[in-house]
Amino acid sequence: MFYVQRDAQGELIRVETAPYAESTGTLPSDHLEIQAWFADEKAEVSLKQLKHSDSEMIRVLEDLIQVLIQKGVINLTDLPVAAQEKLKDRSSARESLGGLSHLIDDDETGLI
Repeated sequence: MFYVQRDAQGELIRVETAPYAESTGTLPSDHLEIQAWFADEKAEVSLKQLKHSDSEMIRVLEDLIQVLIQKGVINLTDLPVAAQEKLKDRSSARESLGGLSHLIDDDETGLI
């Protein structure tokens, strides 16, 4: 059994396993609205995980492209012009931050 709260249009806005003051009713666990609620919640969690990992994957792809270029597997010019420009911009930004590397260090002797 789930305790639910609905908005003025009758849509679920909160679902809990324990009673709470704002609940406006209950629904059994096999009710379609409950199943849809948790399916949407699961999808939302998955989307958040993907968004969080996007920046990490960008760094992996940048590093992979750099290794392929260094090993002579591909040339930067093999990539579309827009991709070349983005990689150059990011490379410049990363290089400009290189002077800040002393702020963070594995020995915890840096400022941060």
